Amino acid sequence: MRKFDACARWGRRTTAPSGAPGPTRGRWHCRHAGWPATAATTGGVQNRREPTGPHRPVRRVVPRRAGARVRVGRRRLEGGQEDRKPRSRFCALTVTLSDARRAPRPSLLSFHVPLRPMLTTLDFVVLTVYLLGVAAFGVWAGGAQESTEDYFLGGRDLPWWAVCFSVVATETSTLTVVGVPAVAYGGTLTFLQITLGYLVGRILVGAYVLPRYYAGQLETAYAFLGDRYGSTMQGAASVTFLGTRLLADGVRLFATAIPLKVIANMSGVDATYFQIILVIGVATAVYTLVGGIRAVVWMDVVQMGLYVGGALAAIGFLLGDVPPGWWGKAAAAGKTNLIDLGLDASFGRWWTQPYTLGTAVVGGAIFSMASHGTDQLIVQRLLACRSEADSQKAVVGSALIVMVQFALFLGVGLLLWAHYDGASVEALGLQRGDEVFPKYIIEGLPAGLSGLILAGIVAAAMSSLSSSLNALASSSVNDLYERISGHSMSADRGLRVSRLLTLFWGVVFIGFASLFQDSSNPVVELGLSIASFTYGGLLGAFLLGLWHRGTRQVDALVAFVVSIGVMVLVIFGVWHSPTEGWLFVLNPSDARVEAANLRTIGWPWYTALGTAVNLVIGSVLALRHRDATKEGAE
Repeated sequence: MRKFDACARWGRRTTAPSGAPGPTRGRWHCRHAGWPATAATTGGVQNRREPTGPHRPVRRVVPRRAGARVRVGRRRLEGGQEDRKPRSRFCALTVTLSDARRAPRPSLLSFHVPLRPMLTTLDFVVLTVYLLGVAAFGVWAGGAQESTEDYFLGGRDLPWWAVCFSVVATETSTLTVVGVPAVAYGGTLTFLQITLGYLVGRILVGAYVLPRYYAGQLETAYAFLGDRYGSTMQGAASVTFLGTRLLADGVRLFATAIPLKVIANMSGVDATYFQIILVIGVATAVYTLVGGIRAVVWMDVVQMGLYVGGALAAIGFLLGDVPPGWWGKAAAAGKTNLIDLGLDASFGRWWTQPYTLGTAVVGGAIFSMASHGTDQLIVQRLLACRSEADSQKAVVGSALIVMVQFALFLGVGLLLWAHYDGASVEALGLQRGDEVFPKYIIEGLPAGLSGLILAGIVAAAMSSLSSSLNALASSSVNDLYERISGHSMSADRGLRVSRLLTLFWGVVFIGFASLFQDSSNPVVELGLSIASFTYGGLLGAFLLGLWHRGTRQVDALVAFVVSIGVMVLVIFGVWHSPTEGWLFVLNPSDARVEAANLRTIGWPWYTALGTAVNLVIGSVLALRHRDATKEGAE
């Protein structure tokens, strides 16, 4: 007799027909153990304990040795109490197998076979076909380009709805796909409030910022600063963008490899971070290099459909598996709260809460104005629309789609909470909340669909990376290369240089992301939050140029640099203590943060604060030449 662990939900009740002689065979299969079996009972019930695991029965049987019988029983603790906790990471049931051919009373030989969730061959086929397919489709969709305007703006002839989907896919990374469900799993649905601010901010971008871009027929976001202040300010903003994108998206590419490596290792595939990064980077660089922005946009549409479809499929399976009354249980636990005014906190503590309604609407709106009005990553797509009106529809429509998308992923997290019966992350054998969804993907979904959803996770990473590659090359050519070289390029040379720079940034991204070995590296944390340092300065520079006609290039430059410096000090050094109030402690230790219950300012306020600092300093500096400005006006 052999003993091994199996998942409780995979046992199926089997009762012998009335008067049936001999054993009645019931079938069960545990795909995660990689060990199928045919169970036999002699009347009565095969599995006498209620299922406690998260899994669904899969009716599939493979041939086994004739005459073997399976008895499903309970573990017993000392004192006769039942052990309803898993003995291993994924198991909650002991199964005993006997060979009836040897003797009527076979001798027992027990041993433990630990389970390991596995991806099937079909899953790997799906992933491989996806990677090859996106490269081929991207090359085909890109068509032929004859100039840099074709390569970077698609000839300004892309439909607004495709640009809208591309904007959403660009701002959705793997961290979004696995991180937003973790927010709902460990907290509530109040994260959705931030989308109200996103909607307000993008309406303002469409009304006040986009008309300025289209009036000058600009090719990059920073060309506006060049027209308003001069090439030095344009170059400073462009270099800031290049550094921000490299650090942020390079780290995100590495962060994408983390869950994929965990899943691969759990499935018996010994993959390294570099190998995963290389595969994703090369596949993305191929269609971005050849097809330009047109390939990027159309691939974003496909990739968004893939990861959203994967989320819908996961919701469908979860709804079929969660117990009745799960919504009422979640509501009773406070998991379904949508609105949080934060009125139960003190005034100082209120500013540290990122998802209260006021912070979400005001801070989220200003953040969205910066990300969608000044970041070349997004602005480039909006400038590729056929008209100003189309670009306005695309940017506002993206906010509405993001609302639905966030609600979808929050729903996944809430269903996962019900699926795992509210178990803590530690009780699931995990270390972080963003591992819960990947855990379910490889444990709870049938073969093929697991691979499809993993392809969706890869798709989210590829859409962000391809957008960054094209935007970096665009800013490098239009904001820096021509200014440094001192002459304009012909169409053929411009296209050749653009592709070479795309290839260059692809190699840099792969190399930069491969430098990391784990997420505890401080550069990783910096990369994930780098936009908080620079968005305020960029938005402030744009608003200063729009609103204050008396400012000059030196005013804008000084205000830009100082605002970024101030934000570095604020993010690393400003903390709130419930007993001592606001403190300035530069990079305190984790022990001190925990002991004093310190909190930083809520992240949506970072962009607002940086913008305010920029506007105040720029306006004050402009007072130096106020008289000269008046005389010039007269």
